[in-house]
Amino acid sequence: MGLTHGRSRSARGRVLAGTVGAAAGAAATASLMLGRKAATLSRTGKGHPLKHRALDMAAGAMQTKYPLQAMSTYLNGFHMYADDMGRQVEASHFCIHLQHDLHQCVIFDRNAPDARLIGIEYIITRERFDGLPDDEKRLWHSHHYEVKSGILVAPGIPDMAERAYFEDLVTTYGKTFHTWQYDRDDFPYGVPQLMMGLTEDGQADEELIHSRDRRLGVSTPGKRQDRAGIPMPEVAPGANAWESGRTVQTRLEETAFRR
Repeated sequence: MGLTHGRSRSARGRVLAGTVGAAAGAAATASLMLGRKAATLSRTGKGHPLKHRALDMAAGAMQTKYPLQAMSTYLNGFHMYADDMGRQVEASHFCIHLQHDLHQCVIFDRNAPDARLIGIEYIITRERFDGLPDDEKRLWHSHHYEVKSGILVAPGIPDMAERAYFEDLVTTYGKTFHTWQYDRDDFPYGVPQLMMGLTEDGQADEELIHSRDRRLGVSTPGKRQDRAGIPMPEVAPGANAWESGRTVQTRLEETAFRR
């Protein structure tokens, strides 16, 4: 009887210790996350009035931001303006797999607490692209070359997992608008600009790629070699409209106001 009671107390002790340990771990994790949030806000809040910084801190700690928490994938690549191949910019995508045939991404100039929000991208499957009207297809670009060339990367993901992800992404199509022409202005002037992706060797600004690779610790040539076994898909008619020599771009147009 005494032995049975001893084991019971021991088991209860282990359970209690485990519960306390789990609670302590959760508290430590929450404290760490709050500390990181505070550090981030302190970096981005420099120069702000104390009241604004306090409000930002409180909101960061108390509010639940479901769309941001759902972003599961970070991709880094390059876009060019739909009407100017000479204007290429780095783009850090943060994406949600919203539906089986649709991703949505917010785009920043870099992966940093004080990064500038520069645009959005929607990514769809070949099947969904084929069903688009012809005028709509002119807004979309393929991802076949971005993936196969190694230019598009998923920093921090193991090579095997990254390859599996890109085996699916290589067949997709994207529609991208940049709201901040950060290669030209340090302020989001103007209307959103339609962007496109590169489609063959010789188009990329190699210095931009080398700079990105050094900063993120990746190798575009290495990624290209690793992805050699990914099949090159046939590009759907209607995508990459700029390759015809004619393209579309947004502009500001005055129009009558309706009541």
